[in-house]
Amino acid sequence: MGSLAETDVLFYPDVRRDESVADDYHGVRVADPYRWLEDPDAEEVKAFVAEQVKLTDTVLQSCDVRQKMNNKITELFDYPKFECPFKRGDKYFYFHNKGLQPQSVLYAQDTLDGEAEVILDPNELSEDGTVALSVYSFSENAEFLAFGLSASGSDWVTIKVLRVATKALEPDVLCWVKFSSIAWTHDHKGFFYCRYPTPVKDADAGTETDLNLSQQVYYHFLGTDQSEDILCWKDSDNPKWMFGAEVTDDGKYLVLSIEEGCDPVNRLYLCELDSLPNGLQGWKGKDELLPFERLVDKFDAKYEVIANDGNVFTFRTNKNAPRYKVTRVDTRNPETWTDIIAESAKDVLDSAQCVNHQQLVVSYLSDVKHVLEVRDLEHGTLLRTLPLDIGTVSGISGRRKDAEIFYGFTSFLTPGVIYRCDLSEDSELTVFKETSVKGFDRTRFETKQVFVPSKDGTKVPMFIVARKSIALDGKHPALLYGYGGFNISITPYFSASRIVLIQHCGVIFAIANIRGGGEYGEEWHRAGSLGNKQNCFDDFQACSEYLIKEGYTQPRKLGIEGGSNGGLLVAACINQRPDLYGCALAHVGVMDMLRFHKFTIGHAWTTDYGCSEKEEEFKWLIKYSPLHNVSRPWEKPDGLGVQYPPTMLLTADHDDRVVPLHTLKLLATLQHVLIKSSKSSNQTNPIVARIDTKAGHGAGRPTKKMIDEAADRLSFFVKMTGAEWTE
Repeated sequence: MGSLAETDVLFYPDVRRDESVADDYHGVRVADPYRWLEDPDAEEVKAFVAEQVKLTDTVLQSCDVRQKMNNKITELFDYPKFECPFKRGDKYFYFHNKGLQPQSVLYAQDTLDGEAEVILDPNELSEDGTVALSVYSFSENAEFLAFGLSASGSDWVTIKVLRVATKALEPDVLCWVKFSSIAWTHDHKGFFYCRYPTPVKDADAGTETDLNLSQQVYYHFLGTDQSEDILCWKDSDNPKWMFGAEVTDDGKYLVLSIEEGCDPVNRLYLCELDSLPNGLQGWKGKDELLPFERLVDKFDAKYEVIANDGNVFTFRTNKNAPRYKVTRVDTRNPETWTDIIAESAKDVLDSAQCVNHQQLVVSYLSDVKHVLEVRDLEHGTLLRTLPLDIGTVSGISGRRKDAEIFYGFTSFLTPGVIYRCDLSEDSELTVFKETSVKGFDRTRFETKQVFVPSKDGTKVPMFIVARKSIALDGKHPALLYGYGGFNISITPYFSASRIVLIQHCGVIFAIANIRGGGEYGEEWHRAGSLGNKQNCFDDFQACSEYLIKEGYTQPRKLGIEGGSNGGLLVAACINQRPDLYGCALAHVGVMDMLRFHKFTIGHAWTTDYGCSEKEEEFKWLIKYSPLHNVSRPWEKPDGLGVQYPPTMLLTADHDDRVVPLHTLKLLATLQHVLIKSSKSSNQTNPIVARIDTKAGHGAGRPTKKMIDEAADRLSFFVKMTGAEWTE
């Protein structure tokens, strides 16, 4: 294995173990000797992090392609990036990054070929680009822009308001907002949003680990203090529930969506805003919540509003339709629902949007590739199919009152194309913007999709991206990426850093669309969640074995990568099959499956994982929890010469989604079990962590931080798998 040089002996720091700490789970004693690493403010934890950073720096300094990798990724990443234009009021707005700007900038134009002006530049809000725009919403007339800023990657958001014409900030500042939309009433007087109670503990927002409980929905009147906001909804009996508020296109209804976790199910309530005596202003000072009609009052399916015509609402739902359908109900007769677009026999109805008055733009996911259709709103009749290459619809913009739509497209080898279409006439599609990347020639590469039989025979789709006409001789380094959770689909997308790997290091890149994701609907999701979680790991290991068996690579040259739930995937797979891999990169992973629900928003994940407080679910979790399944492979009967692959865990100090303690505890455990506590350890491959600062779970990370992290982890992968750099 292409590991460190023989002379580069790593000196792992001594880490205190508290053997007295243990929990009783349904009669099973489970030790937790690194419980003290759960306190991010403790000096001992800060010292642990500092020592681990030094250790990792030692390893990274030995990665001789690190600077080349950083330079090349920077060079390739320096291309203009555009998002789909969207209309608000009578202007067009769009986000654009010139190439290496830390954050994308919001622009406005009177016409599509008119002069663009900057409306909001997040890069001016911090010196290092770590303040990011995380949510935004224009008032109906586009006079005001309410926008949420997050700092250092935290999920916490502060909402401010901009007067668009003058670009002047209004005095409004709303704090302790998290997991919230912004929904304006059509009188432009204010907006709905969701917040949590002010934390009792005084901490740097984003570094705390306390549970996020008791979210509430408020309405804010422009020009008033947050303390005067109207409490619209709360549920003291269910403090873990989360809310989403939106105002219908006609401005008449407030739609309240209630979720109990991350499952694709929700309750749905409606409040008729016009029927409020004296409007929302009349609710000021009242000690009662807004009156809602409970259209759906159980967690049996997901309901997303597409459109409404008065009392008649059209929804996208998975009610008795795991691949989703479009259905309609008159709220005056809530027992009768009529399907408008039936569930497909195979494809997933991924999104539906009302445009051009009475039409729908419908996106399907077909074998992990998007198909885009225009359908009639009234009957769901197919009107036309919009042309697409094999890849991903990255965005769709359009309003019900407008015939004009835009949609973006990307793929592994397509940086970005934005198309424009006028639906008022049978016009041809036009390319509005197409991105080109200097130094990248897509004709030198190819993408293929294969279907790999898993352990139980299930066919798992996998994309493979490589140089054209490679010899299948098993000599290539390969990097396999996976996720497999929370009904999230991993579709093709362009990555400058991965193109650098393929182009300069001859790497084969693959994505395994394993169970647990949403690639084939709710049945596919369920097959990889709760008691079926092992299917995710089996699928990923089957895809790994396919790459080896078909001659793409060999175990010592095969790296695996994943983030968040995908970090859990990577860690579980090196526990179960350390012999199969030559490198592991686990980003911000959920590693302690017995205690994840005790920190920040972790309680919401029990719908996908289960919870150790329930005996049956504890039995699922303890079998694969990365923290609790580290063992010395060389001590097993068939483990002669086997060790863990070179492993880099990645986390960040402001990750308040999957808090850093997961990575820190697993890191200490790996180093203890494999190296520090073994008198005859076979573990010579490094076990290290890259711990970032002023960064979070991933969203809002400035460009330079993204490039630096990519260069570090990928140069580690190159070094450990023995890949060679070529210009």
